This record gives sequence, C-alpha cells and structure tokens, in this order.
Amino acid sequence: MKEKACRNCNLLTEANTCPNCGGASLSNDWTGYVVVLEPDNSEIAKRLNITKPGKYALKVR
Repeated sequence: MKEKACRNCNLLTEANTCPNCGGASLSNDWTGYVVVLEPDNSEIAKRLNITKPGKYALKVR
C-alpha cells in the first residue's frame, strides 16, 4: 500500500486519517521525505515545525 501525506502536518501514513494531527485530508501526490527521530535536537525539524518523530513529506500537493 502506498503512503499518503497529511495536508495539515505532512506526516506520511498508510492510514485513512493522520495519526499525528487527526486530519482526514490526505494526498497521494507528494515528493521527497525526511525522517525525524529526535525533533527536539533536530535543526531540520525546527525549520519544518515538526514536533513529533516520524516520516514527513517535503512537498504535498
């Protein structure tokens, strides 16, 4: 099953709703991703406003 990206927080998931923010607006059209393990210690997570560990799409359409 292909992962979908949440249009609210960009989390990649195979679920029908986002487990991160509860959003139901998911897209199959996304490009690039970043995996964040420790958001508190990550400069990239801070720049992307990521507060929870996970796999996030860089661009969601």
